[in-house]
Amino acid sequence: MIREFKLPDLGEGVHEGEILSVRIAAGQAVREGEILLEVETDKAAVEIPSPFTGTVIEVRVRPGQTVHVGEVLVTVETGEASPEDKPAPAAAAEKSPPEPAAPSAPPGEPRRGPVPASPATRRLARELGVDLSRVPGSGPAGLVTAEDVRAFAARIPSAASPAAAAQPSAAPASPAVEEADALPDFSRWGPVERIPFRSLRRATARRMTLSWSRIPHVTSLEMIDVTRLEAFRKKHKGPVEALGGRLTLTVFALKAAATVLKGHPRINASLDEAAGEIVLKKHYHLGVAVNTEEGLVVPVVRHVDDKSLKEIAVELKGLIERAHARKLTREELQGGTFTLTNAGALGGWSFTPIIHYPQAAILGLGEARLEPVVISEGGRPRLAARLRMPAVLSIDHRLLDGADAVGFLRAFRRMLEDPDELLLSLV
Repeated sequence: MIREFKLPDLGEGVHEGEILSVRIAAGQAVREGEILLEVETDKAAVEIPSPFTGTVIEVRVRPGQTVHVGEVLVTVETGEASPEDKPAPAAAAEKSPPEPAAPSAPPGEPRRGPVPASPATRRLARELGVDLSRVPGSGPAGLVTAEDVRAFAARIPSAASPAAAAQPSAAPASPAVEEADALPDFSRWGPVERIPFRSLRRATARRMTLSWSRIPHVTSLEMIDVTRLEAFRKKHKGPVEALGGRLTLTVFALKAAATVLKGHPRINASLDEAAGEIVLKKHYHLGVAVNTEEGLVVPVVRHVDDKSLKEIAVELKGLIERAHARKLTREELQGGTFTLTNAGALGGWSFTPIIHYPQAAILGLGEARLEPVVISEGGRPRLAARLRMPAVLSIDHRLLDGADAVGFLRAFRRMLEDPDELLLSLV
């Protein structure tokens, strides 16, 4: 029996991927669980195992190709008899003619009972305004896949959910991408080179477009004197390095941010527009933007509020190394509640970071630089050289106001300017 292996649903929000490598060829024998392909999504590089044991008949993809969930990747001869080849029991045939199988619910007619579908498929249906109960499922046991939802939405736009049809003025759940105007022929004026716009860079473009088009951004800036903190960091970095970690300013910033977020719950939140609710997250999983050769990725340090500085330093170093080696798992890139991006290591100073949708805010750190600052000693002002670092907070103005951003940054600044304050927060 020839079986088709399609690109499976790879997780929430993942609809396509780029083939990085093909591990098999036509005529090759494969066993169930053997790796067939490596696919890069906007989340991570994923190895795809075979669900069958048999012989590869055809490989329909090649490295560099973009594939969508539900698209056939490989066909395999399993050696099993197909259902058509199995004779019906004689006794059953004598009793009565076979009855036709009950078809799945036709388009436009809702099925009864719960609809089998993954959380990612349900989310896609909400975004496209599709009533899942009206979508025929092509998966096992009638499972509705993301591809089923897309095909249904494209084929029968009138079958969108009544609730969506009743609100034509409501903003769409995901931004509509307008047809781009054709570019001029730049080669008329000189040499050009065209390179594929795909994989992580294209995924980043989609996320940034989504965030910028959906979220009204407001950014606040605070200058932080990290002179004492830097002296503390240098004093204690040795023991942390002995444990396999790296004690950077980002480590302190993560711990301080998680502590301050507890007093500013709406910053550690998301807006659920479909439900008309604000989701306040009672956990503190902080993402850290990492600049790799392929583009930005945001691995997540979980339960930052419960971990020591040493634990954060070790875990963060491992995440960064795996990010550069493209070895991050999907789980390590999901579930963040707040994001920190540090451009200081690259020499960047002040900037306005874009929120990592659907989070409510993102904190950006610039390069710490020695600057002349007027300080007061014994009531008398004097000029001194201090190490100062800019911190910028971009917020979702639908959920938060400027006062929320200022309050967060002031509390964050107090913690980083006084290492004793930060250490007391760990108790």
